Amino acid sequence: MAYVRTVRTSSGAVAVQVVWKSRRGSRDIEHFGSAHSDAEVEVLKAVAAQRIADGQDELPFGVPAKQEPVSLEITSSRMGRLLDAIAAVYRQLGLDEACGGDVVFEQLVTARIIEPTSKQDAARVLAEAGVRALSYRTVKRRLPIYARPGWRDRLSGACAAAAALGPSALVLYDVTVRHEALVA
Repeated sequence: MAYVRTVRTSSGAVAVQVVWKSRRGSRDIEHFGSAHSDAEVEVLKAVAAQRIADGQDELPFGVPAKQEPVSLEITSSRMGRLLDAIAAVYRQLGLDEACGGDVVFEQLVTARIIEPTSKQDAARVLAEAGVRALSYRTVKRRLPIYARPGWRDRLSGACAAAAALGPSALVLYDVTVRHEALVA
């Protein structure tokens, strides 16, 4: 996972970096430069975003790679439609019932669907979408609850029910999770 971050330097400039994170928590930081104006920061952010996208394959939608790009005029946008769609799918999957209506978890899921980012940055993503997000301290207080096996069992049960999987799939999932826990 990678994300772009900006850091204020001691000279007053803004450094633009890409943070590459691995599963084990280690990070590699790639520095793209320092900027002294908002325009320069935006240019560096665009270059960093392109660097993250390099090497990623396109989804196989059957569209020829050489097709001319289609430009659409955007007359207005409403983030509410995206939020409504995410909320509808969240409820359709039964995650709201599995989580007991936990608003913090729903906000984390929503933020990560909009933009895969850190827990701390989720508040920014939700604010940009027009949602009044809960504080990072509230999120941190809830994390131990999300790490409990019962919590994950309820989530996997809801996902299995939505996918119409039988009990044998849940047993296979449980065996796989226990094996991964022993290996780690």
